Amino acid sequence: MSDDPETARQIEELAADDRPLLVLDVDDVVLEFIRPFPHFLQARGFGLTLASFRLTGNIAETASGRLIEQPEVTTLLGEFFDAQADWQSITDGAEDALAAIGDSAEIVLLTAMPHKHRAVRRAHLDALGLNYPLLTTEMAKGPAVAKLRGNKDRPVAFVDDQPSNLVSVRGSVADAHLFHLMADNSLRAFLPPVPDGITVVEDWHDATPKIASALGL
Repeated sequence: MSDDPETARQIEELAADDRPLLVLDVDDVVLEFIRPFPHFLQARGFGLTLASFRLTGNIAETASGRLIEQPEVTTLLGEFFDAQADWQSITDGAEDALAAIGDSAEIVLLTAMPHKHRAVRRAHLDALGLNYPLLTTEMAKGPAVAKLRGNKDRPVAFVDDQPSNLVSVRGSVADAHLFHLMADNSLRAFLPPVPDGITVVEDWHDATPKIASALGL
């Protein structure tokens, strides 16, 4: 797994912090994604059928029924992220959870999205009152979390809705406390069992005391 040099640059801009570290994915962890995205697609003449836990192969042109390929999915995602302020709201309980934890831990948002969308997402998060540092990465999340922790022996917790990202972080930060949180729990049916050592949480109300405990707060 290699570092994303732009992510590394963003991390170097952060102020030094010795507190316990909480790293959060954004889409479907802090901001709603899978609920508003179908409405965005519908407005552009597409429909989403959730037959598996992926977008490619599940988006069809409404008029023709044609399933669209990866390049078109990528384009639509880019348009959605450009317009995210019109569509994405805070996931239930996230705002209170972060406010409670943020008094005694460093909170950093780590989103897997093209760096070009960072400014739009930053502005949207600020408008929602979520003024935590935001990092974008186009590569694996594990190396970014390891770099965030630095050489400080502080507890680390990481929350994501994608099991692959949780596994990536475990590969780079062996003692990280890993939490699988999904804004829409109905999608769990499409996933294989979450790997051992990852704590499955139902929502932010369930997650908050478990994260606080893991970080020793």
